[in-house]
Amino acid sequence: MGKFSAALGLILWAVGLNATAVQAECSPGAVELRSDSGSIMRFSVEVADSDPERAQGLMNRERLPKSSGMLFVYPTPRVATFWMKNTLIPLDMIFADATGLVTHVHANAVPLDETTINGGPDVTYVLEINGGMAGALGLRPGAVMRSDVLDQTVAAWVCGGA
Repeated sequence: MGKFSAALGLILWAVGLNATAVQAECSPGAVELRSDSGSIMRFSVEVADSDPERAQGLMNRERLPKSSGMLFVYPTPRVATFWMKNTLIPLDMIFADATGLVTHVHANAVPLDETTINGGPDVTYVLEINGGMAGALGLRPGAVMRSDVLDQTVAAWVCGGA
């Protein structure tokens, strides 16, 4: 009976870890992206969900930690346009619709460039990460985003889901 109890305890412990991992998948300040190949990338993010926060973005920052970024959240889908005025570091911009489906990736936006970057129609979320990272990770349209800030009633990849 001792081996059975130990095995049962190990199973319950593993299930507890798995439940914790599922809860952690959509922890505040995190975004996960799943590519069409199935690989998953996780970023720690600052959320910009007000007009002043979105206007400021990542301007005047001299660096961005490797697995970090900023998630821009819009209250309704729109044509999202960006520029790099006062942005000192190259960025990749990952545009997604209300479900979290990546619809466009703009790679290596040039620091301080005032050229308009158009993310296309029906954009609800934009994730900015270090320039070149999207390509290195194989991120392209068709990838799926999940975060606790996405509306879970329409999300293509829900929090706690595989």
